[in-house]
Amino acid sequence: MERVRDVSELPKAHLHLHFTGSMRPGTVLELADKHGVRLPETLTEALTSGEPPRLRATDERGWFRFQRLYDAARSCLREPEDIQRLVREAAEEDLKDGSGWLEIQVDPTSYAPRLGGLIPALEIILDAVDTTSRETGLGMRVLVAANRMKHPLDARMLARLAVRYADRGVVGFGLSNDERRGMARDFDRAFHIAREGGLLSAPHGGELTGPASVRDCLDDLHASRIGHGVRAAEDPRLLKRLADRGVTCEVCPASNVALGVYEKPEDVPLRTFFEAGVPMALGADDPLLFGSRLAAQYEIARQGHGFSDAELAELARQSVRASAAPADVRARLLAGVDDWLARPAA
Repeated sequence: MERVRDVSELPKAHLHLHFTGSMRPGTVLELADKHGVRLPETLTEALTSGEPPRLRATDERGWFRFQRLYDAARSCLREPEDIQRLVREAAEEDLKDGSGWLEIQVDPTSYAPRLGGLIPALEIILDAVDTTSRETGLGMRVLVAANRMKHPLDARMLARLAVRYADRGVVGFGLSNDERRGMARDFDRAFHIAREGGLLSAPHGGELTGPASVRDCLDDLHASRIGHGVRAAEDPRLLKRLADRGVTCEVCPASNVALGVYEKPEDVPLRTFFEAGVPMALGADDPLLFGSRLAAQYEIARQGHGFSDAELAELARQSVRASAAPADVRARLLAGVDDWLARPAA
């Protein structure tokens, strides 16, 4: 058997992790009990069994079911202490997986009703991130994401808010939820505001819909990173464009399979992207519902696609280079990747 290094010890950056979706299953159950929240039976069964719920979001009914479970988990976050716990535990899980930098994605409007309003909600989240980063040593920042299902004016408001808090830990602006709803161009003004304010552009695209969604992210939103983007593999010219521009795709293999985009991990086009020169940052997306965290995505690359330790190290480098981490943090993580690769395989 080939000797390999432990991917949980490989320094890396985590650039695609959603806020509620980062929670531990046990935490959701405890918070539900604390606040008297009645969770859907399918979610409770999944959380108690350790088996992720069966999800398939390639049709609207499947996406609605996924969103219903996600919203139920989010409803358990009702107090600043709950937010602090979530952020702390997300950091602890990332550290166990070798992450040295985490950019956690959040739509603060989803938490505002229970946390005193939009600005208080964002400040509570940013305070929790700052405190956790100082206490754990994990570099952490926030990417504010607008909801594709809401009006573009809401996105503009969020973009202005995100820029306002750029000196408090917001580093990017995203666009999430069902990409089959809402044209990317409808949100171009919001992304212009964010870019003018110095934030990176990182919309979701090219997961539930095809290559055209990725092109829209590039043409209309001037994306510097794309959440998922895997369907670009269906268009060689688009792959070349991504590679030539150095646009990083935040690829989340486990969630691609869980949502039915691909039948099995081996079908996710990791090797296609890698060989085309498209930078990737592997991410866990929503481990609460998909059942695996960051290091497991690297194991998928190794076991399902035959990535060598040298190639896994390059994936880790790509994640660091695509991050908003300060230069000194990048240099430290990149040196750590070299050190990992220089160790004897176990």
